[in-house]
Amino acid sequence: MATFEEQTACIVEALFSDLLGEDDTDCRSLETDLGEPVQSAGEPPTRFDPVVVASRLRRMGDQCNLDFERISSEALAEVLKGKMEKFGAAVDSLSRSWSDQNPELVYERAFLSVSVKLLMHVAKKVQAAVLPNQLTEVINGNSQVRNYIEACGGWENLDN
Repeated sequence: MATFEEQTACIVEALFSDLLGEDDTDCRSLETDLGEPVQSAGEPPTRFDPVVVASRLRRMGDQCNLDFERISSEALAEVLKGKMEKFGAAVDSLSRSWSDQNPELVYERAFLSVSVKLLMHVAKKVQAAVLPNQLTEVINGNSQVRNYIEACGGWENLDN
């Protein structure tokens, strides 16, 4: 079975393909050359489809109602100019603030929602500044979010 990091990379690639209107993705599904899903002996079959998960993430991003242009944050201001070095800090700060204001919204879901929405927002303004690895690294680098996704049963069960 693919690692969490590999799955995240495939999901982000699928999300970018969707955002940029590209039809093909190298990670349509993590399959062997035989066309069978990758699985270890003794594991239940998995139905990991990064395109489906990317679609769920995009819906989560659509639920984010933050107006990035009206929020005062140094890290966010840098990101909005296309300086993506502060992307992770901006997402973390915005996610904590948004989940604090909405007790029914757990930080981890806020993080995923804000990261996708902010990425889409910046991509519309400065597309050349946005690369898939930026989102992949932010998600993979947040152990709290990773633990949340794994507690849900992995990416394929997120939002099921």
